[in-house]
Amino acid sequence: MRIGYFLSSEEHGPLELVRQARLAEQAGFHGLWISDHYHPWIDAQGQSPFVWSTIGALAEATDLPVTTAVTCPTVRIHPAVIAQAAATSAVLLEGRFALGVGSGEALNEHILGDRWPSADVRLEMLEEAVEVIRGLWEGGMYEHHGRHYTVENARIYTLPDAPPPILVSGFGPKSIALAGRIGDGYVSTMPDADALARFHAAGGEGKPAQAGTKVCWGADEAECRARAHRLWPNEAVGGELPQVLPTPAHFEQASELVTEDVIAESVPCGPDIERHVAALKQFQDAGFDELYVQQIGGGDEAFFETFSREVLPRLS
Repeated sequence: MRIGYFLSSEEHGPLELVRQARLAEQAGFHGLWISDHYHPWIDAQGQSPFVWSTIGALAEATDLPVTTAVTCPTVRIHPAVIAQAAATSAVLLEGRFALGVGSGEALNEHILGDRWPSADVRLEMLEEAVEVIRGLWEGGMYEHHGRHYTVENARIYTLPDAPPPILVSGFGPKSIALAGRIGDGYVSTMPDADALARFHAAGGEGKPAQAGTKVCWGADEAECRARAHRLWPNEAVGGELPQVLPTPAHFEQASELVTEDVIAESVPCGPDIERHVAALKQFQDAGFDELYVQQIGGGDEAFFETFSREVLPRLS
């Protein structure tokens, strides 16, 4: 299993994300994931730069492949615009770009006053959006008159030599089936072997499967636990809430009953390398091809040095 680094646009501004990308490359991480948000999940995370600008900077800063994890191409930004943004990113990265997509969250997508659709409608919109994106990537004039999107007399002139792969995020049975049917790969954040098997059965056999996860490494376990709880209590907000809550304040309210112990059960915290390796190995055992690791609170030099020396060799 290849190990990459997960750049958190919710926690860091664009210059810091570029700095962490350079450190990840020097440490031997395989590639980069980068989140695409309009808002952070909670105010304590504190950032949310425009991902497409950051990707342009990453193209100059490193030679690593970059995947959006994930972009919602359905409400806040029309899929025809995402198609152009992704094509330009693929050119800048010289073929090292993958477009990760998902059905999105109200947190980011409701900001223009659009109605937030039901889950089934969001999946329908995602499927049509991927159709539009791929159609525009074929070159030439393109038109589309669908249930959710209209495109007229559109042509993307700046295209990569080959279209980037589109990886589709999926958690429930319907979204996993969609990912298997239309995706060039699968994206998840859970070490779920059953979900991966459903993806394969739905048409994803032989396609790459990527996952992302969080750790909070540091010399002081108590400090790491407190940091993980302060910055990411929303990790324990389950069910449909992550898709329907509209503001960081709502996520803070939903996280009020999340304790430090609950977060520490799901996020490895502190200096114990064996615990970190065991947590990451769950994804390897589940069958994922690539795993992207986010260091909560920032990827400082000590984190990258330690993971390069003591973690990456044990999972490759």
